[in-house]
Amino acid sequence: MPLYEHVFLARQDVSTQQVEQLVEQFKGLIEGAGGSVGKVESWGLRTLAYRIKKNRKAHYTLMNIDAPHAAVAEMERQMGLNEDVLRFMTFRVDELDEEQSAMMQKRDRDDRRGGGRGERPGGGRPPRRAEGE
Repeated sequence: MPLYEHVFLARQDVSTQQVEQLVEQFKGLIEGAGGSVGKVESWGLRTLAYRIKKNRKAHYTLMNIDAPHAAVAEMERQMGLNEDVLRFMTFRVDELDEEQSAMMQKRDRDDRRGGGRGERPGGGRPPRRAEGE
């Protein structure tokens, strides 16, 4: 069977639990059509580059799928009808990567560093200059 990587974006106002229910719904649809879903990664609530249907953020989810094309096409059709799904994209791949995706590796690296965007290595604000300097 063909192998696919599938990413979908869910609206920002749905809960993480509702996103998991969406994943289970689509997983059941794939498995009912004779396919299987391998790794499922939730990338969390992330800011979008531009607004989509008045949403500035979305829940990102990656699914590795081993299924016939008809099953994937039906899942995409169902996603198009679902109001909670903003966007989706499916890629056909030669082999599925069972390791963490680049997005998850980036998150782990950021967590280890302990800093967010804009923080300085020394911590805190830069020193203030006195007037006249």
